[in-house]
Amino acid sequence: MEFGMQFFPDVGPDRKSAEQYFDECLRLIDLCDTGGWSHVRTVEHYFTPYGGYSPNPLLFLTAAAARTRKARLITGAILPVFNNPLKLAGEIGMLDAISHGRVEVGFARAFLPHEFARFGISVNESRDRFNEGLEQIRQLLEEENVSSAGRFHKYGPTTSLPRPTQKPRPPFWIAALSTAESFATAGRLGHAVMAIPIAGSLTRELTDVYRKAWRDAGHPGNGRVMLAFHLCCHEDRETAWRIARDPLTRYLESISDAVSDWAGTSSTDYPGYDKIAETLKRETVESQVETGSAWIGTPDDVIKTIEHCRTRFGEFEVASLQLNFNDVSFADAEHSARLFTEKVVPRLFAA
Repeated sequence: MEFGMQFFPDVGPDRKSAEQYFDECLRLIDLCDTGGWSHVRTVEHYFTPYGGYSPNPLLFLTAAAARTRKARLITGAILPVFNNPLKLAGEIGMLDAISHGRVEVGFARAFLPHEFARFGISVNESRDRFNEGLEQIRQLLEEENVSSAGRFHKYGPTTSLPRPTQKPRPPFWIAALSTAESFATAGRLGHAVMAIPIAGSLTRELTDVYRKAWRDAGHPGNGRVMLAFHLCCHEDRETAWRIARDPLTRYLESISDAVSDWAGTSSTDYPGYDKIAETLKRETVESQVETGSAWIGTPDDVIKTIEHCRTRFGEFEVASLQLNFNDVSFADAEHSARLFTEKVVPRLFAA
């Protein structure tokens, strides 16, 4: 199992300026190569403290590329629904060149109604826009002299520059949350899958659906699953909980607020999201730890939680860990990262 750093800026100017937030992120990234962290990953969101500091993950990952030599640079994820595929393909190729071929591209459909509203795009176009954009970006990266007569984006013969350093293109990941269809699609297409075990939406059955779809499509191997978790590791259990409790509570409140527009709303592209929104209102730090969504405590506690996750969600190849969630201080996040690599990794991840 690999472990990497996830940066989800669940914070606004009232708690931490963007300048301070990104300075602390980049200082944590300095630990990657020496600590064996396999990747740096960040999101694409807009407008609110729930992710709004990261409207362009490729920009952040370019800065991360300059601080590392080994870590993979993963978008987790970019949103085709709000972007022109011609622009994204060029930017992906550019970062792949700058990083000497370390880019991996995660794609997602977006899920926050307020973002769709502000961009003037219907949530009911989400799936079609995602499928079209994903295929157009794949073609632009893999092939030259590409044309497309899509429903949302049309262009004549085009060769995207820069050409990708990795051939035929960087690896793709697909974000999936709660539907078997999303997991099956990722497996059928031969892409890795990234998921978040929150609000009871992720089950072992869903990861099994992905593995089966991968094998049934004839792809070699068994696919790759990445799961995202909050991490706060400390020698003293009470201190770990003290550090994590309020920031994680604020994170849960912010995601609940961000998805609140789903209450009383339905979309064929997002079945069951109204129920997920209701479930999120009941999430607590304790429930997050109990289900394995958050790894909080001593190294022994964290190891037990990881073993629980392997049983609950099935085996996963990659853990993407958020250290500085909400307003967790740099000092606490750094201590957690170092203790995790010193006391947890040798006992669990090295195997």
